Amino acid sequence: MENYVHKVQYYETDRMGITHHSNYIRWMEEARVYFLNSNGCGYSEIEKLGFSSPVLGIECNYKRTTTFDDDVEIEIKLAEYNSVKMVYEYVMTNKTTGEVAFTGKSSHCFINSEGRPINLKKFVPEIDEKIYKMM
Repeated sequence: MENYVHKVQYYETDRMGITHHSNYIRWMEEARVYFLNSNGCGYSEIEKLGFSSPVLGIECNYKRTTTFDDDVEIEIKLAEYNSVKMVYEYVMTNKTTGEVAFTGKSSHCFINSEGRPINLKKFVPEIDEKIYKMM
């Protein structure tokens, strides 16, 4: 699977001309959606089954700035998964300079329509199996 690439837009920069820090969190989500879709178990598939996967926590480490029109390559991997909770790791690199601009993690769980945590292996074993294969 190819890494996700995001082109920095002008509106994503601040008065100093650098990418505003909040955008990296948005790009984490873009890359995560791309990653899940590429592996055959996107959010839309999970939500059609009546489940969702909210964010439990975010960790961000800003290394270098990016600016308008930079191509940021986002490498994502599923670092942990136990059928209830998952942790993704991200490395964002400026494709032109090769410098790492950002590293981070996000943790998520699965919940039912009442907002209660669920064990995906118990309720949707076919999706659970697909997720395990991503590791």
